[in-house]
Amino acid sequence: MHVFCTYFDHHYLPRGLALYESLRRHCPAAKLWVLCLSQEAYNWLAQERLDGVRPISLEEFEQADPELRVAKLNRTIVEYYFTCTPSLPLFVFARDPHADMVTYVDADLYFFSDPLPVFTEMAQNSIAIIGHRFPPSHRHLEKTGIYNVGWISFRRDENASWCLDWWRHQCLEWCYDHVEEGRYGDQKYLDQWPTLFRDVAVIKHQGANLAPWNLANYTICFRDGRVWVDDQELVFFHFQGFQQINRWLCEPQLIRYGARPTRIIRQHILLPYWHALQHATAQLNQSTPDSLAPAGLRKRPKTDFQLRRWYRLIRGLLRQQYVFVRPHNDVPTQSERRTIN
Repeated sequence: MHVFCTYFDHHYLPRGLALYESLRRHCPAAKLWVLCLSQEAYNWLAQERLDGVRPISLEEFEQADPELRVAKLNRTIVEYYFTCTPSLPLFVFARDPHADMVTYVDADLYFFSDPLPVFTEMAQNSIAIIGHRFPPSHRHLEKTGIYNVGWISFRRDENASWCLDWWRHQCLEWCYDHVEEGRYGDQKYLDQWPTLFRDVAVIKHQGANLAPWNLANYTICFRDGRVWVDDQELVFFHFQGFQQINRWLCEPQLIRYGARPTRIIRQHILLPYWHALQHATAQLNQSTPDSLAPAGLRKRPKTDFQLRRWYRLIRGLLRQQYVFVRPHNDVPTQSERRTIN
């Protein structure tokens, strides 16, 4: 049984539920510990009692690590969330004596297949991290980190414990949303791990942590009912910054990194996540009071911000930031049919 952990507040609940559903689909025995960064998120998860989910209240979490409350006083709420990252696997190890390994995942990941190839590549190593893999045109973005915090695995051993304790100490001291003296949030610290700690596996699987910032590196195709990244199956996609604009449009953050939203990407990567968010939103709307609904789910008057919305829509279309998400029966072109086959 694989043990995962993540965190989100009620604004991120739809993404958290999409992550959960995809993980359960492809890794049914997985256990997911969720640090609820708002009381609303905790109340909802505690009420729903989802199979395999163990919600953690922020109060319980901070009681286990009182220094977090001190750090909260000198940083923004998002920076505080970043500060919590290394403390979460430590919390799970302390609460779950049967967990031989804990994998932290960002809440905006979505699984397309079994994560077993990632664990297989990790082998007997103590720690596993994944690089951003920026294309050459965007290597300057490595100033925010060579490696991405989206997936990190830790074994229950002395080496990983040292790493987590060191990371926690660094984040408590400095964890801000800007680059300064070779640091950036909780992420830039990972650059030092391969030299500071033993047995750190850098995962090379191309289908692990596919994301807007590295999509331009690969040829994406669809065959045998699966998405392939060059010659490896897509395991999970990192939908950082993904936004639903309306019933037809989304902003997947591709253009800013030089990636083209091909029909295969729209149909077999963006559309499944779109449907997952829609399903999660419907599930939340059925059981969540409107006053507590996550941002973007509340029913607003038709006149609310209409001018601003139209301006944003036109600007996004002109800049080609937005992508039309089409229905399942959209027929591929002849050239794309050759790629699929």
